[in-house]
Amino acid sequence: MTLLHEELDPKLSLLGKMARINWILVFLIIILSLIGFINLYSVGGGSLYPWVIPQLQKFSFGLVIMVGIALIPISFWQASSYHIYFIGLILLVMVEIIGVRFMGAQRWLDLGIVQIQPSEIMKVAMVIAVANYYSQIDPTKVSRPLYLIFPICLIMFPVGLVFIQPDLGTAILLLAGGGIILFVSGVSLFYFIGIIFMFIGAVVSVLISRGTSWQLLQDYQYRRIDTFLNPDSDPLGSGYQIIQSKIAIGSGGLTGKGFLNGTQTQLNFFPEKHTDFIFPVLAEEFGLFWSLIILILFFGIVLVCLYEALKVQDRFSSLLIIGLAGTFFLYFTVNLAMVTGLFPVVGIPLPLISYGGSALLSLMISFGFIQSAIIHGNKDK
Repeated sequence: MTLLHEELDPKLSLLGKMARINWILVFLIIILSLIGFINLYSVGGGSLYPWVIPQLQKFSFGLVIMVGIALIPISFWQASSYHIYFIGLILLVMVEIIGVRFMGAQRWLDLGIVQIQPSEIMKVAMVIAVANYYSQIDPTKVSRPLYLIFPICLIMFPVGLVFIQPDLGTAILLLAGGGIILFVSGVSLFYFIGIIFMFIGAVVSVLISRGTSWQLLQDYQYRRIDTFLNPDSDPLGSGYQIIQSKIAIGSGGLTGKGFLNGTQTQLNFFPEKHTDFIFPVLAEEFGLFWSLIILILFFGIVLVCLYEALKVQDRFSSLLIIGLAGTFFLYFTVNLAMVTGLFPVVGIPLPLISYGGSALLSLMISFGFIQSAIIHGNKDK
């Protein structure tokens, strides 16, 4: 299969492209972002600084980037997919050489006027590259070992580079995101069964390596595992964050304590509440009802994307939409599982709601690619 045929919207006007944008998806993105601004206002103690105004500026910039990417034909992005991937890989290598170290991890590049986290860029770049590969090979060959070597390399190179930063959480989610593309491309289930056994073996290896000369994880990562299994074992240390998070979520009840009235939030009982642990802020102040609304909005974005993936007439566009929507799904479910104690704390922000620059920009870029596929992936709608 070749790149997208030119007959797909060869002379589509700017107005025509704007009309084809999925505005329901845009609406859901804006609503979730507004909820994020409200939460950040509460985290700031009723002030627009230091979180709301900078996040609003980043979101506005991201929205422009999303529309700009959407208006460019998806055939261009398909043709550029390996270039985008290669740039992302170079940035990850640069992190290992000249990256900024913070709290024991080397994950950022300082570009002078801004710091970027290349692993966020790779979330999108890897999906585009793997989707392009599977859009161009015969579907009957996708499970043949020879044809699996290249996509596995596309996935494992960035996973390995992110793992040694160290950023175990993002590495696992990159691996899972790549797995989604392999699965929807039709790769045999026997390979996934093998991967499951390999994962079990990896977990066992990680556990038995602790305290040895070949220890596979950092000490703080093992402490996170201990905290996940028993937070009360160190309530004032490694278990403090998750215990306070559960208290905040539980104390919100059905309707919450009211805006700006959350005790855990306003009295600063738990750190990182503007980034990874922002959901407990919402749950405490607005309760279970609004927490469920948040979940509905998140799932709404995924369902809209899957609906569009089924409609597009191009295999690359379909794989791209499913891969990026699947990555989005993984990130918000892992964050919610993390802050409720169902998953170890791995430093994953809540998409569109947590404060952050690189994560938000990569997310808006991915939605731009999704919209480009929606606009240009059909001959007519």
